[in-house]
Amino acid sequence: MKLFGIIGYPLGHSFSQKHFTDKFAREGLTGHAYGKYELRSIEELPSLLDGEPDLRGFNVTIPYKVKVIDYLNEIDAVASEIGAVNTVRVTRRNGRPWLKGYNTDAPAFRESLLRNLLTLPEYAIVLGTGGAAKSVMHTLLDLNIMTAQVSRQPIRGGYSYEELPGDVIGEAGLIVNATPVGMAPATDAMPPIDYTYLREGQMLFDLIYNPPVTAFLAKGEEHGCQTVNGQEMFLIQADLAWGIWNEEIR
Repeated sequence: MKLFGIIGYPLGHSFSQKHFTDKFAREGLTGHAYGKYELRSIEELPSLLDGEPDLRGFNVTIPYKVKVIDYLNEIDAVASEIGAVNTVRVTRRNGRPWLKGYNTDAPAFRESLLRNLLTLPEYAIVLGTGGAAKSVMHTLLDLNIMTAQVSRQPIRGGYSYEELPGDVIGEAGLIVNATPVGMAPATDAMPPIDYTYLREGQMLFDLIYNPPVTAFLAKGEEHGCQTVNGQEMFLIQADLAWGIWNEEIR
């Protein structure tokens, strides 16, 4: 059995298991399975690995994209630079699991963003400071887009939600929601910014794909903004993860 999976908590929003199960059926990959592993603490990861000796790789989602790094034996250079991991390949050395971490969020976000943008904005806002936000920030800075982060607490070089000026919202050509706010089942929630400053010509990009139209994106549509959800990014990063997992397996 070649077993793959996803770790995080909670996992009710995740489509990963369905995506890979459908892939296995479609491609005739017998002897393959994909599981959901809800870990109430990242400290449960070693027990999971001991209990699943067939595990070849796993995705990492909220809230463990940063915390998982402490449990890795190796980390890819790009993931190390970003400071977040969302894909882990599992091999065995001397009968023990050997974990190498990668970041497929950043290249997937970049590809989806460039597919949907006509021109790169000069200025962007990233909502959130977690693992997904780190991937987004890395990508935008690599594209030479001036970027400010927004957090619940004041941060150096950024803003808290309470501090975020309306003119900064209006100036940004791109606003990215890299938080879980608005994700199923809490679909009525949205990041607490002043949406009256939104305008035509802006893009609102939500990394959430469940629901397809979040309250954040709906507000953007009301103001004539271009909106993009995280589904395309999810599919791209899933394909990248599959390639990583199979690199040394076949």
